[in-house]
Amino acid sequence: MITARDWADARILWEFQRMGHAPRPCSVGVGLGSHDLGVAEVMAGLYRRGLVPLVVFTGATSPTTRERMPRGEAVHYRERALELGVPGDVVLVEPRARNTGENIRFSRELLAERGTPVDSVLLVSKPYEERRAYATARKLWPGVEFVCASAPMDLPEYADAIGDPRLVLDMLVGAVQRLMVYPAQGFMIELSVPAPVAAAYERLRDRGFTRRLVPKA
Repeated sequence: MITARDWADARILWEFQRMGHAPRPCSVGVGLGSHDLGVAEVMAGLYRRGLVPLVVFTGATSPTTRERMPRGEAVHYRERALELGVPGDVVLVEPRARNTGENIRFSRELLAERGTPVDSVLLVSKPYEERRAYATARKLWPGVEFVCASAPMDLPEYADAIGDPRLVLDMLVGAVQRLMVYPAQGFMIELSVPAPVAAAYERLRDRGFTRRLVPKA
């Protein structure tokens, strides 16, 4: 059972993860693979607004996405973007990445191989992973400016859309944990986690929202 206290704590994590960036024109858009097809829908909207001339969707499959996206996250993202009117010749697929670090590294390599100059990236993720994606990208792709974007939804609306509130809260807890432990492992830059956010994270962790936690080194 998810209690009112749990939802209140989850909202604290949710708001913390949102970077609050205003979308602007960038060299390329990179959509990070996940179970959430909304990433492709947000990217399609940014393309239609003329903010990116080229799109990379990156992601293989995971235990979370194997049934929902059997052909791979990036492939399903591309198909959805094409349904929404994005031309196929501006959408690249990176089908190997299995985590956020690989999303960034493999997208960077793909664009370098094509000779595509990149000085800024519109980085599209799930709403509750903007800050984690930003911290990872800053570590693994230095010298590039990152502008974060995601679906403009509140937490209850998003949980209803996904259809699995427990998964969403587990993911929120896991995303904040990574901000705490991954900088020391060299996976992302360090970003401050305010005390109220850390306290909300600890309460949710202690309540059993732990399915997306990673072992500490």
